[in-house]
Amino acid sequence: MLKEFRDFAMRGNVMDLAIAVIIGGAFGKIISSLVNDVLMPLIGLLLGGIDFSELSAQVGDVVIMYGLFIQAIVDFIIVAFVIFLLVRMMNSMKKQPAPADPTTKECQYCFTTVPIQATRCPNCTSQL
Repeated sequence: MLKEFRDFAMRGNVMDLAIAVIIGGAFGKIISSLVNDVLMPLIGLLLGGIDFSELSAQVGDVVIMYGLFIQAIVDFIIVAFVIFLLVRMMNSMKKQPAPADPTTKECQYCFTTVPIQATRCPNCTSQL
């Protein structure tokens, strides 16, 4: 059972996933810093000096920090957009498969589809 687990853990898919999770976590920290330390202060400045991290509302004894929620939304939008651009770039770099060789042809007399190796049309019996 231990050998099976080792074989499973060392497969390429599992290792690729582990690397992706680690890089994704680091990328998330970078994006969070970009949002919190660069973009949100600029957006707040454009909106009249609003500090989004301080925006809150009090309902009874509960404080609702909706400014942090706004920051999280901006964070998500940036991450989603960057991932979209990366996937789009990777898809454009993929080599397109060569078109498959045709397996059928059309009879020039009756326009019936026949196998490419046929020498006579099964519908009108013409020589192909």
